[in-house]
Amino acid sequence: MSSESQRARRGLLLVISSPSGAGKTSLSRRLIAEHADLALSISATTRPPRRGESDGREYRFVGADRFKEMIGGGELLEWAEVHEHHYGTPRRPIVEALAEGRDVLFDIDWQGARAIHAAQPDDTVRVFVLPPSMADLAGRLRSRAQDADDVISRRLGRAKGEIEKWAEYDYVILNDDFDLAYAELDVVYRAERLRRVRNPWIVGFIQGLLDEAI
Repeated sequence: MSSESQRARRGLLLVISSPSGAGKTSLSRRLIAEHADLALSISATTRPPRRGESDGREYRFVGADRFKEMIGGGELLEWAEVHEHHYGTPRRPIVEALAEGRDVLFDIDWQGARAIHAAQPDDTVRVFVLPPSMADLAGRLRSRAQDADDVISRRLGRAKGEIEKWAEYDYVILNDDFDLAYAELDVVYRAERLRRVRNPWIVGFIQGLLDEAI
């Protein structure tokens, strides 16, 4: 039973949320780059692509009518309206990943985190990332140069409401030092992978040990 291939495990859903600009995307990308068993969930969205984004990489970009079809057909594990656009998680690839022992990371807001946890409570691990200050958050949003001033203002206006949802999460990480914040996130992920309920191979292994002892 020492072979890794014999250690059948159930995948987990790692949900990472934060106000826009607090660093969840950068943390998520590094975690995925350093863990081969972890893949990013690709959400469907009705918002247009930003500069440098492509369909099927950052998001599946779909029209409003197609998004409604996905809702009606039960194709989405969760969906929500965020910043005047709709976002949703296709159900089938998530269910398959869990059964095959693969882990999925979600870079989503608190509404999506709540819905994912409601749909798969035993499989979901929720992490909230805090900015060091609201002034720092505003500076990060402006430095990205991806959004107009009115969009940035709306995002900052919503940040307070997003931060107020922190208590719904299993872990909270303060991103005032990126390397330290990443180290904490890495520890969370590694520990959650070791939970007994996600490693059903342990049952048979322990039974074998007990049989040997008789």
